[in-house]
Amino acid sequence: MRRVMRCFQNWKSGSLVLSVALTGTAWADEQTQPKAQKPVPPAAATPLAPVVPVPVLAIPDKKAMLKGSLYHPDWQVFNAGNNAASGFGVVNGYGQARWTEDWSDLARTPSNIRKNDWFNRLKYVRLNDSGSIWMSFSGEERLRYIFENQPMQGQAGKTDASRVLLRNQYGADLHLGEHVRAYAEFLYGVAGGSNTYGYQTGTQRESLDLQQGLLEVKGRLLGAQMGVIGGRQVFLDAPVSMQSPRDLTNVQQTWDGFRGYAVWNQFRLDLFDFMQTNKLPQKVFADGTNYNARLYGAYSSTALPSFKFMGQKSQMFADLFFLGYLYGGAAASIPTATTGGTQKGSTRRDNVGMRLWGNVGPFSTSLTGIFQGGEFRPAKTTQSTRSVRAYAVNGSITYTRSDWAGKPGFGVQGDLFSGGSDRSQGGAVGTFATPFVPLPYYNDLSLSLTSQNLIGVGPIANFTMLPTLHLKLHVPVFWRASTQDAIYGGNGKIYSWRNNLHGGFTGVMPYTQLSWNFAPHWAWTHDIEGILLSRGMRDVGAKEGTLYMQTLDADFSHLRQFRVIL
Repeated sequence: MRRVMRCFQNWKSGSLVLSVALTGTAWADEQTQPKAQKPVPPAAATPLAPVVPVPVLAIPDKKAMLKGSLYHPDWQVFNAGNNAASGFGVVNGYGQARWTEDWSDLARTPSNIRKNDWFNRLKYVRLNDSGSIWMSFSGEERLRYIFENQPMQGQAGKTDASRVLLRNQYGADLHLGEHVRAYAEFLYGVAGGSNTYGYQTGTQRESLDLQQGLLEVKGRLLGAQMGVIGGRQVFLDAPVSMQSPRDLTNVQQTWDGFRGYAVWNQFRLDLFDFMQTNKLPQKVFADGTNYNARLYGAYSSTALPSFKFMGQKSQMFADLFFLGYLYGGAAASIPTATTGGTQKGSTRRDNVGMRLWGNVGPFSTSLTGIFQGGEFRPAKTTQSTRSVRAYAVNGSITYTRSDWAGKPGFGVQGDLFSGGSDRSQGGAVGTFATPFVPLPYYNDLSLSLTSQNLIGVGPIANFTMLPTLHLKLHVPVFWRASTQDAIYGGNGKIYSWRNNLHGGFTGVMPYTQLSWNFAPHWAWTHDIEGILLSRGMRDVGAKEGTLYMQTLDADFSHLRQFRVIL
């Protein structure tokens, strides 16, 4: 407790981070009366959401929305988890990826309801008499403040870092009939503050550029909803323990390539092949393709037969997937036994996994197992290629009482990401690799640690004090999976400590998130994390610290921590 108090005494009061993101809503022509209404299908039963903290989405004005409308394509049973089961990310009025929304139901919404939200006129703009061609606009202005007194466990070269981040993001979604859609999104990112770090990587400062630009062709074939999406896009159909759209930074992680999807009544399949977008050029419209980082594979999900447990409808999903990673650079390097030493090269990682998740009555469950094969090719041609033999197991279970005050949920989360040996330079590489940014809210918001050579277990909890006020807690305790391997941080960081680091216990990182959707389109989020380290870590020079992040955001795209959506 004394160490916790020392950390918080070092925490300086910082600027409030405000982020205004305009969540556009389309406006149907009031002079044109819609044709006969077709009934809205009821939404599929949604499993309870896991209580692991996630990026907060702002909420549109429910008074301006047609009751029963989904505002995204109807994936039937795969609407579960606020659309997350579809593979296109969460959509709760607004979506994690803007182009996953569908506001065409505003065309048949009575004008007295549409007028409750001024921005509805931006969500559905009719471009022909029949309404088959229409456009929807989106945008975000997000201002965020982050304070860290000892970033990267004191290894970032800065102390008392105060970062202020401003993101401007606007998009337009053009629908050309039922089968063709084009989406373009533009981004401008500004970053400042004091004692800052990490601003030269292309993820915080960004001149005006194309963030997403895609063309989708879709229709019904072989009894399924099928489509092909090509271009630059956010990709969300992967376990959050392995990769994410990089929600902390001004610039999200995007990919250049294509994905093809097919969704049947009880089964869906997603095929994809991408190259990572190169964000390092900081000139206007200079982003290109990083041919040194490739993501490819397939993801399938089967909706198991629904059932009842403890009087509640239950739905489980069984997912099978293959994720292929090809990449080089710093992220592909592996540690050597020499203090601070690394072996450079490139690597291929073949991830074969299964996930069983959903809800069993009041219990929200998720269990994922992954085997990671492949090879590591040293940069020096005189050194032999090494095989990869790594694995990961991730699980969580939460019990929620929606009939109690505060609708509390209590559970536990456990993770194992295998480690190898920095002493071995000839055998198989045993360290599980996660080069494409695991979701920071999943385990460590500060990115001091990442999903490599790591064991974590701890309680999780959430409370809904009000429909718009949420509190989430996570207290993970961490160990090294292998004491013969290094400690890894986010963004390809390999800490220099080697033989002088003793013991497997790493530390405890208690984390809390408070989010308040205080008005339609607005979300205000506070994230606080303490970094309490073991004696072994402190003996080699690692520093304990505190992270505080506050975000105010208004967006008509997808929202982050503290976000306002209009």
